[in-house]
Amino acid sequence: MSFDLREFAASCHVSEPGAFAERCEKLRLLLEEANTRVNLTRITGKEEFELKHAADSLLIARFFPEIASGAHAVADLGCGAGFPTLILALAFPQLELQAIDGTLKTLRFVESAAATLGLGNVHVVHARIEELNRREDFRRRFDFVTARAVAASPELARKASAFPRKGGRFVFYKTPGQAAEEMPLLGEKWRCTPEFELPGCGGRVLVYSEKF
Repeated sequence: MSFDLREFAASCHVSEPGAFAERCEKLRLLLEEANTRVNLTRITGKEEFELKHAADSLLIARFFPEIASGAHAVADLGCGAGFPTLILALAFPQLELQAIDGTLKTLRFVESAAATLGLGNVHVVHARIEELNRREDFRRRFDFVTARAVAASPELARKASAFPRKGGRFVFYKTPGQAAEEMPLLGEKWRCTPEFELPGCGGRVLVYSEKF
């Protein structure tokens, strides 16, 4: 049975899952076209994109449904080609997202895609995480600090230690194997969600800190 992105989006508290799925397809086509000029991702087929980029990015809202309703500030560390940034911006327009990466070619795509899709809630930042961590305008600013397929959780938490505001938290996308390796290094204030399996993608978990 084929994957139904609309149904999955509804389960992740997306208020207009049909419109969301349609805009995800527009994003996929933009990514597919850009990928002919710049190597951004190997995942451009429709169902694989919906599973490995769209649905995977939305997992945060299954475990932290508050992200779907509040006007939260989100920092996406090492955003790459825009996942989860662009998916969260499409799903939850009330969010303010900072897409942070040190690679200019990927940020150019994120900026261009956001402009084409009318995502005024996405702001790109070309900088190293540790540099931003020393800037006053990034200190204690974010409700959620995310990262997906970037680096080990302890390293990310150290580099972005000043990012979360009071009541904010880190949330990192991981495989169960990665989480098993990293959790003993993170300390008692860190938790791991139950495993969630996406069809054909294996298990996924979110490693997260308690609220600051």
